[in-house]
Amino acid sequence: MASTPAGNRKTRVHVVSDVHGNVRDLATAGEGADALICLGDLVLFLDYADHSRGIFPDLFGRENADRLVELRTARRFEEARDLGALLWRGVGADRAAVIEHAVRKQYAEIFAAFPTPTYATYGNVDLPPLWREYAGPGTQVLDGERVEIGGLTFGFVGGGLKSPMRTPYEMGDEEYAAKLDAVGEVDVLCTHIPPEVPELVYDTVARRFERGSRALLEAIRRTRPRYALFGHVHQPLTRRMRIGTTECVNVGHFAGTGKPWALEW
Repeated sequence: MASTPAGNRKTRVHVVSDVHGNVRDLATAGEGADALICLGDLVLFLDYADHSRGIFPDLFGRENADRLVELRTARRFEEARDLGALLWRGVGADRAAVIEHAVRKQYAEIFAAFPTPTYATYGNVDLPPLWREYAGPGTQVLDGERVEIGGLTFGFVGGGLKSPMRTPYEMGDEEYAAKLDAVGEVDVLCTHIPPEVPELVYDTVARRFERGSRALLEAIRRTRPRYALFGHVHQPLTRRMRIGTTECVNVGHFAGTGKPWALEW
């Protein structure tokens, strides 16, 4: 990672989202930058591109993972939940404890790969209570908070909104809007989910609209940050567009690309 900016030298940050267990590329994601920003979803529960990877197939095998992906892709969420419940009954152990053990193993590797400094917020599949245990002194965790980097103010809002997927860190619209209000006016607004714009929330591979935030869209229109950065939608119809004077950017599915998005000023 580059040294602290001095004089008139430009500041450069690299931004990643949806890491989903990609420790190998995360270890080099900060090279050439003054800071790394991570917009969450560190955990790999199930890799939709390779159904043999993740917590679910480790526990229940590739065949069951194939079936789960098939059901979710078809938006048959109740059947997907029924399949999960049936499989968990066969485990004979506390579901939450088993998942936490697997997540802890992933977090230990991922947080060790973060460079200094890293500024991170949660994704919808993350377990926020565990982050403080694994974040070292070089990683600052922010949610509904602001920080200054190279003379610009960055605001962070983590997590997602309630959805049929019932992922771990989902919340109601009012709670999410309150975190946006706490952040206020910033130069760069960093969130895990995108604003509620059809082109930004539609996943062209999953063939469905993911949940975006109308409150985030309104905050962008009201406060007019230079940039609004987010992830969550892995294969969006549109990766980049302007809302008023704000450049809205899906920074990419890091688990798949292994490449950070760069911002320099």
